[in-house]
Amino acid sequence: MNYTFKAHDYIIFILSYVFFALFAIDLSNPALLPVDLPAWIYLVIAFILNAWVLPLPGIHPRLPKPEELPPGLPPAEEIKAIPAEKPVPEKEAVSAQKKLEKGLAKTHKGFIDRIASVFSRHDRIDAAVLNELEETLVGTDIGIKTAYKIFEDLKKDIASVDTADAAMEKVRAEISRILSQRERRLEIKDESKPFVIMVSGVNGSGKTTTIAKIAWLLKNQGRSVIVAAADTFRAAAIEQLEHWANKAGADFIKSQEGADPTAVAYDGLEAAIKRGHDVLIIDTAGRLHTRENLMEELKKTKRVLDKKMPGAPNEVLLVLDATIGQNAIEQTRQFNNALGVTGIVLTKMDGSSKGGVIVGIADEFDIPIRFVGVGEAMDDLQEFDAGHFVDALFKNNVD
Repeated sequence: MNYTFKAHDYIIFILSYVFFALFAIDLSNPALLPVDLPAWIYLVIAFILNAWVLPLPGIHPRLPKPEELPPGLPPAEEIKAIPAEKPVPEKEAVSAQKKLEKGLAKTHKGFIDRIASVFSRHDRIDAAVLNELEETLVGTDIGIKTAYKIFEDLKKDIASVDTADAAMEKVRAEISRILSQRERRLEIKDESKPFVIMVSGVNGSGKTTTIAKIAWLLKNQGRSVIVAAADTFRAAAIEQLEHWANKAGADFIKSQEGADPTAVAYDGLEAAIKRGHDVLIIDTAGRLHTRENLMEELKKTKRVLDKKMPGAPNEVLLVLDATIGQNAIEQTRQFNNALGVTGIVLTKMDGSSKGGVIVGIADEFDIPIRFVGVGEAMDDLQEFDAGHFVDALFKNNVD
């Protein structure tokens, strides 16, 4: 608490001690004092003067006037004791399934709701409804081939479908069948040490953050991870990856910008072997799948790794941005032709209404879907589970 004292307050304070001194002298040698008074009088006066200077509530609290306060402080009479802060209740942990449901809300609205609305607008399922359904399916992002497959399967069983709910159950069953064929989680084999993961994909697909999230996941499983920055062409790519690798707690190896990416990948493999790491994750330069000469560089990197350690890379992951819709199908085709992709990661599912493309990819390519990304946090990259995914996809979770 701040108190205000005037100049005369200090004089009174000094006088109080003068009378304390007179009291002491009167007790020890009264002859030294010019006035013959009882000693207790000096003592009473000393106490009164001393008490006057003290800030006594209700008598003279010595609180500053509003104009004497520093800027921004309330008047002294309004200053009260600050109550102890109440403990902030911990936020309830959000389950992985809830995150998945929330992350797929836009895809539900842009994909599932569009199909459901075809059936809900009609009293019965007839030829007119099928024609509308055909147009709707083709207009979604699952791809024409997959759209017609779902349509034909539903058309065959149309005799047993008499309600909108029954029709949607048929659609759900077909999507579940397609996705369940691609449910194979990434398996790190201990006999392949280091287990080499080569990550590919175009710039902007979320490749850098996906690498960090996979490294974080593997670290939590008790595995040691090293990340090699072989994307040496894109400005600041090395610094960004190093930041994310440090955040994930992974070891890191790099070279200068513009260095040969294949050499960096080779150095990463050597470092992983020497340092005894369980897993090596190699970031490769973001390649436009239409640039043949750039795709050749990726093939070269793969050959060099295999020469250094037969069988490497053990996994070739392709990172795809779900927001690009059907373009992801063509990217998958080109990268798979060049590298033989062994696993797919679909990122940015939470920011897209085009996430239905995952069904088209699963239908057209015999490639496992390893992960789906439904947010920016480390634990928002989830291992793909077809059952959980379909449950979340068909759940109406739009606020």
